[in-house]
Amino acid sequence: MFENLRADFKAASTHRALERGWRVLIRRETKAIVQYRFSHWVHTLRIPVLRQILLLVALLWQRWIQIILAGVIISPDAEIGPGMVLHTAYGLQIAPTIIGSGCTFNSQVLIGTGVKSIGNNCYFGPGCKVIGEVKIGNNVLVVANSVVLTDVPDDTTIMGVPARIKLPGGRLRKMPWKTMEVRKQEAEKAEAGKNNAKTGLPKTNGGQTTKLEPQTKPQPQRQNLSA
Repeated sequence: MFENLRADFKAASTHRALERGWRVLIRRETKAIVQYRFSHWVHTLRIPVLRQILLLVALLWQRWIQIILAGVIISPDAEIGPGMVLHTAYGLQIAPTIIGSGCTFNSQVLIGTGVKSIGNNCYFGPGCKVIGEVKIGNNVLVVANSVVLTDVPDDTTIMGVPARIKLPGGRLRKMPWKTMEVRKQEAEKAEAGKNNAKTGLPKTNGGQTTKLEPQTKPQPQRQNLSA
């Protein structure tokens, strides 16, 4: 349990630049991840009496943390590998299934009952649904609001309702988390680059660029040789 939590915290710290170090612990999604890891560990416990007591604690904790505070339902029977990331996880539901490591889930994602397995390094966009007895391979990107009803091979980007469009490559283009100060600095640099490019143009008169006419070479004068 603790090794998986350590990998989850590491993945979350690299996911958002502003939430590194101890800030990972105060993330809204961290509470749901910790609660799931604890509940899954309790379900694998084989110590009588203690298991029943901890199961009651896990049940109350799940109702309070996942449903009331986070709006996330992750079945304790699901086997999820290390490095799980919940990005803006609201209305997320994961049924009992086998999920690999390094997977990212967004809001309104449904992993339905009956899903056979999900591979490693998969990304599920906001609002996507995986329904039925399907198998998701490794490095799969499910585009937002897609409904997956069939098996998806490795290294694939899939989209559609139902999801039928399959493109090669399943790597997500991650956009870095930028503050407003960084955005302003980038806008200033872009404006400065435009101004520098304009300095290389000929001078303008009244907002219009003056057109330079080509200079003609003087023609040599013919001498009159008649006497």
